[in-house]
Amino acid sequence: MKKIILDTNFLMIPLQFRVDIFSEFQRICNFNYELYVFDETVNELKNIMQKQPSKHKKAAQFGLKLINLKNIGILKAKGSNTDRVIIDNSDKETIVATQDRLLRKKLLDKGISVVLLRQKKYLVLIERKAL
Repeated sequence: MKKIILDTNFLMIPLQFRVDIFSEFQRICNFNYELYVFDETVNELKNIMQKQPSKHKKAAQFGLKLINLKNIGILKAKGSNTDRVIIDNSDKETIVATQDRLLRKKLLDKGISVVLLRQKKYLVLIERKAL
């Protein structure tokens, strides 16, 4: 069973771009998987709800609802920087779903596969580089 970790910005895609990320995961993942977020991601979504403009606030609020509605697991990790937590707690059996270019590059360099949104319409799985 593969573990797919969702980054903060990924949980905001359904409201921002009207893309059903869950049916897209089913389309691109021909293997068994479970979806997770880190507790720091939940904190980041709550922070966005408090401090960002209304469109980001609504997307973050919807992202928090999705965590509950879709039974996305919450992983505990130490750290206050979400990107660092994701990098430090991911391995080659993990896939990370993110829109963050710098994080994506670091993950691929570490040998970790990523999922990203293309053309604001569909998800693609980028396999890790062979090390």
